[in-house]
Amino acid sequence: MTLVVCCGTATEIGKTWVGAAVLSSLRVSGVTVAARKPVQSFDDGEPGPTDADVLAAATGVHPHDVCPDHRWYGVAMAPPMAAAVLHREPFSLAELIAELRWPSPEPDVRWVETVGGPRSPIAFDGDSADLCDALEPELVVLVADAGLGTINSVRLSLTAFTGRRVVVYLNHFEPDDDLHVLNRAWLTDREHLDVITTPADLVSAVLP
Repeated sequence: MTLVVCCGTATEIGKTWVGAAVLSSLRVSGVTVAARKPVQSFDDGEPGPTDADVLAAATGVHPHDVCPDHRWYGVAMAPPMAAAVLHREPFSLAELIAELRWPSPEPDVRWVETVGGPRSPIAFDGDSADLCDALEPELVVLVADAGLGTINSVRLSLTAFTGRRVVVYLNHFEPDDDLHVLNRAWLTDREHLDVITTPADLVSAVLP
């Protein structure tokens, strides 16, 4: 069984949609999967699905199986900040981890999505990188933009995952875009990173 932690170099980078694509493909191929987002914050006034809704649809469960209903915060801020604005109780990293529940028997792939970038606060006493350290996953998927600025954001983000197996996923990669191609080449040839640009290749990286 493989535990994957999916993080982005920043917020709104597309990690939820990448996760949904990978998990859907794994399910089609007969691999059992489950996704968890320990906490989520969002703009309650905007239409459209939340991250938990998207991951639930991809894995065939109820959104509250992905993210507990008491960990939904309808303000577009880091979750502990959103909780404070909404006058709700502060919560710790240990509480989020204790609330993680997996199906029985445990699926082949367990996918945990964080919030924002590696150093985005996910609890009052920890960030997404701290959550990753506590979970000790077999694989970290770092979702990044393919365009301008991605080399800097990827290099900075990787400092939070030293010693772990990391796959960099360049989202919205266009093979006809010279900048995208050069960014990938720099990250692979000069930084010696495992860089992936398609959901199919990420599926292969995730499989045990």
